[in-house]
Amino acid sequence: MPDIRDIKPPIEISNGWILVWWVLAAVALLVILRLAWLYWQKKRAEAAYVPPVPAHIRAKQALEKALEIIAQPKPFCVLVSDTVRFYLEERFNFRAPERTTEEFLRELSATDLLAPEQKESLGNFLESCDLVKFAKYEPGENELRDLHNSAVKLVEETEPKEMSGGEVMQALAEMSGKEK
Repeated sequence: MPDIRDIKPPIEISNGWILVWWVLAAVALLVILRLAWLYWQKKRAEAAYVPPVPAHIRAKQALEKALEIIAQPKPFCVLVSDTVRFYLEERFNFRAPERTTEEFLRELSATDLLAPEQKESLGNFLESCDLVKFAKYEPGENELRDLHNSAVKLVEETEPKEMSGGEVMQALAEMSGKEK
């Protein structure tokens, strides 16, 4: 009796449209995932961008902090003169920190970055700081405050002027145009 077998169950004939619907669902899922990833990247880039603190504000903060060590002439003068040098470098793209005072003043005199009276004031300021830093000169607190005031005055005179709303928008448009 091995010849007799049971009836086979019916065979399901597949619908061709089922495959199309599965492919469309997979494509739609991939598109949604891609859009979500792009949105997340955009939000992350916006959140990560922190506008830099302008050079003149950082310089003023550092000069204010220098007053805490005014009782120590040499560290005070090092901090104040370095702050002014780094400020000038960042503000005017002028390589100030790695030059000697003489080199720096000679190169500065050949530019029109500062007004003549500002150049003279800066020269006096840096030379006074050099006396304290290298010649072991011990100035009094009043002289140190004068040095500090001279540094603050230079930063205030050379800081960028406030821009109106239209100028800010124009500057942002120019910046975004340069990036592309």
